[in-house]
Amino acid sequence: MIAACRRHGLSVTAYCPLARGKVPGDPVLTRIGQAHHKSASQAALRYLVQLGLIVIPRSSNAGRLAENLAIFDFKLGEAEMAEIGKLKRPDGRVVNPPHAPKWDN
Repeated sequence: MIAACRRHGLSVTAYCPLARGKVPGDPVLTRIGQAHHKSASQAALRYLVQLGLIVIPRSSNAGRLAENLAIFDFKLGEAEMAEIGKLKRPDGRVVNPPHAPKWDN
């Protein structure tokens, strides 16, 4: 889907990029984040930004908002990007409203 959007000049937005609180407990993202002195959430957001996606994490906590913005002072390596990419699962969709396209069918 991302490649198709890029071919047509469309941007892709990562809605709910922290999986409604599931990202902070992920061991792979935690380990990668720690390697950069960052959180698992920051590693996940950085991954999406490096893919060229628009990320819109939600928070009303000022500290979390600042943390979400502090992802531009490090870069994930190719191996880290590949490792995070392997976390994708067919059943991993967190938000799937009834009006969304049937991407997975």
